[in-house]
Amino acid sequence: MKKLLFTLLIVGAATFSSKAQEVISSSSGNSYVGNFSNEVKLNFLNAIALGSIEFGYERYLSDDHSLDLQLLINDRFGFNNENNGKKYKTNSVQASMNFYFGDGKTTTGPSGRFYIYPLVKLRFGDFEETKDGVVETTNMNAFMFGAGGGYKWEISDHFAFGPYASVTRGFSNEVAERFSRIEVNGGFSLGYRF
Repeated sequence: MKKLLFTLLIVGAATFSSKAQEVISSSSGNSYVGNFSNEVKLNFLNAIALGSIEFGYERYLSDDHSLDLQLLINDRFGFNNENNGKKYKTNSVQASMNFYFGDGKTTTGPSGRFYIYPLVKLRFGDFEETKDGVVETTNMNAFMFGAGGGYKWEISDHFAFGPYASVTRGFSNEVAERFSRIEVNGGFSLGYRF
């Protein structure tokens, strides 16, 4: 676990310390005027529906790929809710490499492109559930890897939004006993490029 965190720290430091490049639009392949090679984003669908706050930072490395780092606060297992005495006390960090494809050129409306990504995710925290008046606690610490895909529309030089979904496999026996090894996640993000 320490090796994974150290590796993520090194990759993040190398990415942030590299020279800024002119941003290549993820949907059209055309450069915008200025240095817009970064995007911060929020998964607003899960924030509204589940109370799970998911912040992301995407660094465009070229016109066809980017490094995506996310912090998930109050992370849920899939789309489970907190009804009937259930309480998630979990957070996660996630790293992925987005690969964009297609030319994204349209004659009407905002331009956009599909993307796919492999990901690694590290969740930490606890899940509490009250059964027959007794609080049962599940240790949610888990390493996961998986893949996903989505679509991103560019509505202006600075704003992009779109849906995405992913499937991961977890490697925690305790989590698998209570939930499952396979987890589905998704959302709809709004991003600001700078």
